[in-house]
Amino acid sequence: MAHLTSSVTHLWRLLKWGRRLARHGALRGIEEDPLTPPQVRRLARIARFGAKIPPVPDYAKALQEIGPAAIKLGQALSTRPDLVGERAAENLSLLQDDLPPAPFSAIRRTIETSFGAPLETLFSSFQEEPIGAASIAQVHRAVTADGRDVAVKVLRPGIEEEFARAIETYEWAAAHAERYGGEIERLRPRMVVAQFRVWTARELDLQREAASASELRENMVAEPGYYVPEIDWRRTARRVLTLEWLDGIKLNDRDALIAAGHDCDALAAILVRAFLRQAVVDGFFHADLHHGNLFALADGRIAAIDFGIMGRIDRRARVWLAEILYGLITGDYRRVAEIHFEAQYVPAHHSVEEFATALRAAGEPIRGLPVKDISVGRMLESLFSITRDFDMPTQPHLLLLQKSMVMNEGVATALDPDINMWETAEPFLKEWIRSELGPEAYYADRIIDLVRAAKRIPELIERLDEYYPPRGAAPPAPPLPDIAIIEQRNWAGYAAAAVLGAAVAALLAIVLG
Repeated sequence: MAHLTSSVTHLWRLLKWGRRLARHGALRGIEEDPLTPPQVRRLARIARFGAKIPPVPDYAKALQEIGPAAIKLGQALSTRPDLVGERAAENLSLLQDDLPPAPFSAIRRTIETSFGAPLETLFSSFQEEPIGAASIAQVHRAVTADGRDVAVKVLRPGIEEEFARAIETYEWAAAHAERYGGEIERLRPRMVVAQFRVWTARELDLQREAASASELRENMVAEPGYYVPEIDWRRTARRVLTLEWLDGIKLNDRDALIAAGHDCDALAAILVRAFLRQAVVDGFFHADLHHGNLFALADGRIAAIDFGIMGRIDRRARVWLAEILYGLITGDYRRVAEIHFEAQYVPAHHSVEEFATALRAAGEPIRGLPVKDISVGRMLESLFSITRDFDMPTQPHLLLLQKSMVMNEGVATALDPDINMWETAEPFLKEWIRSELGPEAYYADRIIDLVRAAKRIPELIERLDEYYPPRGAAPPAPPLPDIAIIEQRNWAGYAAAAVLGAAVAALLAIVLG
């Protein structure tokens, strides 16, 4: 009965959300897509029954109306044009994470509960009016007891419970949709929701966000033009994050930047190098690089904020990605295809040669352009456009990187419309590829593997002793003969079957007689 109640609750939520989506035309794409399973299409029709449908879908507005969890889901889906389509992804990328602020009394209660102390003992002054209120948290300006200007980020009251309820329903819906197989199964909606759960778990734990900021701050020491604010750990907890206050100009205000004497071309170059170091060298990158999270400081450095969404790529995937991009630029489609098969991005039953031809179809139009006009976003878009034809399971970590690269390119281009992304990145990438793929790196990796294997030898010997202990003083046991074991019969079951059989035989005799 509990399972039935749960299913009814999930269906009710889906119908309620579907009704709001329908009012903004956001269900039209689901109904018109021939690959949509009939059961899903039927649910969409029920949800929109009697609603006035606008001519142009507005997915962003619909999700804003549903609530905070839907807003965050929409932001995650904006990185998945393969799942929601190009038009929907573009619309979702405009999703505004702006909501009315929570009452200050609730914010004060959260802070005091988190630290077990009155607000006045933590901060000498605290602005009640937030400088920004988003779906998960809101930010207030304050001054600490020791006189430092800080920004205090506080979770909205009850937001964890709201997200937990919504994600449970997303998981239920994804599991049922994936059962239909076909295109939906290839797109792995359950994996999408699982990834979304990971993202939101990080964003709902501000202490983890502080740790991400701290790690990025350490990594970016090598890029002096890029600044990450310092965390105030004494005033940071799971529901409260306190960090250094930064005065700067948002990177989307080019006129203000020029008026303040900033070199926009230099800022664009810093931004590109910083992102390449994060994504390619460290494999840990800021995955929400829109204009609102990037500032130009008075000394010419770029500062980043909001570290709730971070991406990670392991070293092997970074090497593969570098080879893929290099192969697309140089036209070595055969090698790019081989890398996809080595990385198991393409199922083995497909042909390497056919995949190389598909890559050529996507890559040649780009290679025909001048280097200055080659867009990172367009290149990656072309790369992922052939996934459906080759049954490629989606790779969420690469799609997040794709979205981040496109956002980074957009901000850099707004700063310097004439920036040449490849020329700016070339010295950096050339050195990294040489160090990672050259003979020195190859032999260094082999030496590291040998050392690690040698270190494991004592452990292996101990495990051998554990599984094969030395003989003791007792003589070896004699071999035991094989004996057929009579299995226990279920005599009650046989008796019941016999009675039932006799009853059926008697009934047949009466009918036929």
